[in-house]
Amino acid sequence: MKTSVTNPKKTLTIVTSIALAVLVLASVGSLYLGNKGVTAQEVPVQNATAVHASEKTISVTGTATISKTPDLLVVQFGVEMQNKTAKDALDANSLSMNQIIDAIKAVGIAEDDISTASFNIYPVYEGYEEPLTKRWTQELVGYRVSNTVTVKTTQLDSAADIIDGAVEAGANRVDSVYFTLSPKLQMQIQDDLIGEAIQNAQKKAENALVPLNHKIIGVKMVSLSDFGMPPSPVYNMAYGTLARADVAPTPIFSSDQDVTTTANVVFIIGSN
Repeated sequence: MKTSVTNPKKTLTIVTSIALAVLVLASVGSLYLGNKGVTAQEVPVQNATAVHASEKTISVTGTATISKTPDLLVVQFGVEMQNKTAKDALDANSLSMNQIIDAIKAVGIAEDDISTASFNIYPVYEGYEEPLTKRWTQELVGYRVSNTVTVKTTQLDSAADIIDGAVEAGANRVDSVYFTLSPKLQMQIQDDLIGEAIQNAQKKAENALVPLNHKIIGVKMVSLSDFGMPPSPVYNMAYGTLARADVAPTPIFSSDQDVTTTANVVFIIGSN
């Protein structure tokens, strides 16, 4: 009887070939399925593009405005002095400004409500023509120091006292006096107006769509902006005559300030 002997190397080669074939088929199948997955995902993108292309919109700007009584008084004034040397000009200016600050505090203004607006030291020249050469030249004649401060206070009825007190104490310029809304109050008003501005935009859009036989079916975008009417200075004096005790207080009046909020809304529309 013959005994069958199997070659181990040959058997290993056959098994390896079969395994490789199975891996190749699996890879081909995976690639095919993967391609099918990509193709399936592209369909919604194409559909979304088609929907976007057919989307109808209308852009409308709504506004809401309110007049509000200011709650903040702003006064800016200062001293300008000139002397032969910068030190002398600075010393004289500092002395006068300290007296002015004391006078402002005396009418009830807190130190925290007073701040420096600007401070400058600069040379002053005078031009003349030289008698011999007839050439125009300049000569340094001194230095000028300018120091201005700003008072911000909620004591609206103290405007006249601040101005008169500052001028009596030595201020020779009053740059501006105005009433405005404090940042906190202005932000609060603007937030309250947002809803009214959007409702105004919606009303405008609905009125525009009536003759077109369309209606609002959604909102695509909302953009907000707000602003207030800039306060106008109600008083301006530079190098004026010093106030006297027998003169009536400077009359200063405030007026309401307009605050406006706008809302640009893009509505999605469709046929009725």
